[in-house]
Amino acid sequence: MRFDPPLEEARLLRRYKRFLADIRTEAGEELCIHCPNTGSMLNCMEPGGRVWFSRSNDPKRKLPGTWELSETPQGRLACVNTARANALVEEALRGGVITELAGFDALKREVGYGVENSRVDFRLDYAAGPAFVEVKSVTLGFADTQVAAFPDAQTQRGAKHLRELAALARDGIRAVQLYCVNLSGIDAVRPAGEIDPAYAEALRQAVNDGVEVLAYGTTLSPQGIQLTHPLPVHL
Repeated sequence: MRFDPPLEEARLLRRYKRFLADIRTEAGEELCIHCPNTGSMLNCMEPGGRVWFSRSNDPKRKLPGTWELSETPQGRLACVNTARANALVEEALRGGVITELAGFDALKREVGYGVENSRVDFRLDYAAGPAFVEVKSVTLGFADTQVAAFPDAQTQRGAKHLRELAALARDGIRAVQLYCVNLSGIDAVRPAGEIDPAYAEALRQAVNDGVEVLAYGTTLSPQGIQLTHPLPVHL
């Protein structure tokens, strides 16, 4: 996935009201742009840090751009636009990068399922039956380790998705939790039990019920992002 048009570099002034960020471009222009991230963005940003944003010339948009990448306080590069994760995963699925999920006959997005009225990110149809795949974007890293963690804030929605996947697995239907690690310099992934113990327990229970847990790392730059390599998950 290449950024088109190319991203522009700026400095972060502040993030506020969750979805807004003030930045200063290299030319000295101060802008309020969209922050497409519902999490805390813990360890992903600091005032004065480098960021990259996509600019929009659409007159119907209220904000002139979207925050895409951030240089973290630990010196890593993070894709903070969580909407990119599903597109990256779909690109990788169609390209055969995710070998554990290769060989499907059809791919459907945002399919309704489950007893809690959920929508799964991908349904993959195989000759042997479907696989339901839930995607989460991982950006939480730490200075003293190459192990990233999810989530970066408490997420009842994330736990709900795990319950739905677990119910499928108990019924003999293939269910997959896939972590898209949008953070450079990472060797493994773990649940962030110190932030959301309920999510960590739901993940362990889902695995016990038969849910497959996969993680894939990305190669990131201001020019583009690509899902490239599998990572271990430490439960």
